[in-house]
Amino acid sequence: MDAAEYTHIAALEREHWYYSGKRRFVREWIRRARPPHRDDTLLDCGAGTGLFAEEMAADCRVLVLDDHEEALRILRTRFKPEQILSQAGDRVPLPDRSLEYVTALDVLEHVPDDAAVVQGFCRLLKPGGLAVVTVPASMALWSDWDVALHHFRRYDRAQLRALFAGEQWELVYVNYTNVLVYPLVWAVRRWRAFGKRLGWSAPASRTEDRPPPAAINALLRAQFTGLAKWRVPFPFGVSLVLVARRRG
Repeated sequence: MDAAEYTHIAALEREHWYYSGKRRFVREWIRRARPPHRDDTLLDCGAGTGLFAEEMAADCRVLVLDDHEEALRILRTRFKPEQILSQAGDRVPLPDRSLEYVTALDVLEHVPDDAAVVQGFCRLLKPGGLAVVTVPASMALWSDWDVALHHFRRYDRAQLRALFAGEQWELVYVNYTNVLVYPLVWAVRRWRAFGKRLGWSAPASRTEDRPPPAAINALLRAQFTGLAKWRVPFPFGVSLVLVARRRG
């Protein structure tokens, strides 16, 4: 991501319905699928500002991994040096089967070879360990937001499942999230793209850069976190969440 995007996220993520909702339902899925213990270790890949890992520190030992200097600068203000990992080429500098949890919240879309990253998760996890990932969904929603965040792709359910196929993984849950706002997000992004083609001036800030009024923010967070628990296979959504268990 551009350095400026870390500033946007740091200013928004504690209260904004999307960022706070995502952290909440990921924590809930971890506690549901494999309740953490204090001596368990969680690695948050692409940790960004580190807020999710900081919140998980109440449940288990946490490590954070990133390769952007702006992110590492922020992480150094929140974590001890021994908790912070910087990517060493294509390999995470940790032993095989050394972790109980690996999380990657909106990370896979940033890397050219997402399959190699998932294989890395498999190497790092102990048998029975969990990988929890979130990704943006639906190429129909591709916009200037994805460009600004340096995304390579948005996913559909089949693409995400395919990354965790095979004997190494047991899929616990995979589903679209942020379902109810999909039509609105689609309309806003199509309108913005239409205006750009006509040469209209872009707004000073994107709608994604600011939280809505408090009541609407709370309502949007409730639908986001609530539907992320359902096992009904939704046909679409703005995001996807996947929970996978490493087989022995």
